[in-house]
Amino acid sequence: MTTPPPGGPATATDGLADPSPPTHEPPGTALPPPHQPPGAGFRPGADATVAPAPDDLALVVAGRRLLTTHDGGLPRVGELPAVTEWVPLGTLDGVPAWAAETADPTRAADPTRAADPARAADPSRAAGSGRAAGGREAAGGERLPGRWRSWRALAAELPEPLATLAGRALAVVTWRRTHRWCGACRAALAEVPGETARRCPDCDLYVPLRLSPAVLTAITRPGPTGGPTELLLVRHASGPTELWALVAGFVEAGESLEAAARREVTEEVGLDLGTIAYFGSQPWAISGPGVLLAGFTATAADPTAEPVVDGRELVQARWFPVDALPAELPPAYSISRWLIDAVAARA
Repeated sequence: MTTPPPGGPATATDGLADPSPPTHEPPGTALPPPHQPPGAGFRPGADATVAPAPDDLALVVAGRRLLTTHDGGLPRVGELPAVTEWVPLGTLDGVPAWAAETADPTRAADPTRAADPARAADPSRAAGSGRAAGGREAAGGERLPGRWRSWRALAAELPEPLATLAGRALAVVTWRRTHRWCGACRAALAEVPGETARRCPDCDLYVPLRLSPAVLTAITRPGPTGGPTELLLVRHASGPTELWALVAGFVEAGESLEAAARREVTEEVGLDLGTIAYFGSQPWAISGPGVLLAGFTATAADPTAEPVVDGRELVQARWFPVDALPAELPPAYSISRWLIDAVAARA
């Protein structure tokens, strides 16, 4: 199965990356602080019965990018031109957040952009030729103020839970665009009030926004006598191939998270695990909508065993003393890095 490269589950061209543990929260991570007061942080929601207010948060999506203000923050609904339809995302510290979609500026198939080279070259003008999240024309053709950023860029700079909110916007908008018709009878799907879900009015097929869980594991073994604990790091064949990351992969149907972690390690480096413990989780928008990373720590069942890479998904695997880890590690906003840092701190 395709393994998520360093930092999170992989897309066709990307790898997995990870977040920090619940007790370690570097800037830009997607794990919420423990013990939040009621209403604090990001809370998913799907209540479309109330219209957005001017001061509500606005997340405008074009393809795989989001619109930010010129200083890198998130705009407010009142700062943007009128949009055909806003989609509820939930609340951030009690403030409602909404998503809307414009045309993907990278899609050359849009005939309106082909007729207007200036618009094709400028993503900020995509709203005039694109469609909102509900499929109707976006209003006005007005220029959208701000910059278009990838989730990777946002996660590296924005504090949690803004990165999580941005990831949900990408997931919800992508799901709505790609799940408009019933896969069983081909009828148009209808909204399910109060849920991020649709239902077929003809055959009653229920279509929620599904998650794609993936696991990654920080594997350790005792070091040489008197030496520090060693951590297994790997290099992936795709994605950010220069990084030393963790063994990772997607969960198969019928598997528990723990069973998936053991299977991935056996498949990719030929090792068996001893004890295994849950570490934390992180939504990971880089690998696609709905990807959820679950991190584990584990010990090698045989401390003398050496890893043997599969040659397809991994190209290298090495034991590193935790006091001499390589510099090429996953980014600080990933659960992969949180796991690595936690293991090093404990040792």
